[in-house]
Amino acid sequence: MVVIRLSRAGAKGRPFYHIVATDSRNRRDGRYIERLGFYNPVARGQEQGLRVAMERIQYWTGVGAQLSDTVQRLVKQASQPAAAAA
Repeated sequence: MVVIRLSRAGAKGRPFYHIVATDSRNRRDGRYIERLGFYNPVARGQEQGLRVAMERIQYWTGVGAQLSDTVQRLVKQASQPAAAAA
């Protein structure tokens, strides 16, 4: 089963996460099918904290991929400003 989840990167004490589509049997930071965005929980100033390719998320969920709980929250958060601006 394909799952969309976070893959950790960055240094110790300075986390950075890639949002990836991967097979559920692969390790957290292992092989992935496609990178769909990133999440930087410690972004400051002009740094971008969250970027999500919404069209690719919709594609993967359309073919049966499942979102992890955290990614589901981040996708909802990413779509909020877009809905408010429109």
